[in-house]
Formats: sequence, structure tokens, C-alpha cells
Amino acid sequence: PGANNSLGIMYYNGEGVPKNMKLAVKYFTVAAEAGYPGANFNLGHMYYNGEGVQKNLELAVKYYTVAAEAGDPGANFNLGLMYYKGEGVPKNMKLAVKYFTVAAEAGQPEANFNLGLMYYKGEAVPKNMKLAVKYFT
Repeated sequence: PGANNSLGIMYYNGEGVPKNMKLAVKYFTVAAEAGYPGANFNLGHMYYNGEGVQKNLELAVKYYTVAAEAGDPGANFNLGLMYYKGEGVPKNMKLAVKYFTVAAEAGQPEANFNLGLMYYKGEAVPKNMKLAVKYFT
């Protein structure tokens, strides 16, 4: 599965092969179906942005969720953002905090910033300047 994911990345970026989003999706799908977590993140990205496929936020959530459950920090961040904004899922600030926290604990910088802002504003969490500073720094 890793080789298929790598081929997908090569077609996505046009590295050593002509750039081809449809082939990138094909190889990411093969890798995801074989259980390769990174491919699920990549498919989530493709469906979120409509690259090589028709934009489909519900499928983006599906693939990001599989990757997040495997511990992918980027997938956790993206799910947090989707729940924060209500993109492809009903808006749910508690789930946004959950996914941002997992991503932040894994070192994802944007998740740290978003959590810091949420604690600063008291958005879906009690206002807490100490936690805001923790996540901002």
C-alpha cells in the first residue's frame, strides 16, 4: 500500500511523471483500501479541495476520520476545522476542540493556534488565559 500512496504523491505533484490528479486519486484509493493511513489523509484532501474528483465534504470527513483514528495530526486538525466551521458535518465546537487538541498534542502548529484562540475567547471551552498562552507558545 505504501508504494501506491507514493505513486499517488508522485502523480499529485508531477514528480517523475506528468501531473495527473485522477491517477493520484486512483493510487491513493488503492492504498487506502489496503489500509494505508496516509492515503486516507490524501484522499480527504483531494475530496475537500475537489482535486481529481468532484468536491465532496462528506467523503473528505470520512477519509480524514480514518486517518485521524490512525493518529494523523493533519487529519485531526482538518477534522477540527471542519467541525468548527460546519463543513461537511454539523457545526460542533466540542468535537472541534477534541480534534484540535489531539493535533496540537502531536505538534500541529495551526491546531495550537486555534486552541489558543478558543481558550482566549472562551469559545466552546471556559475562558482560560493560561491555556491560551500554553497553546500560543
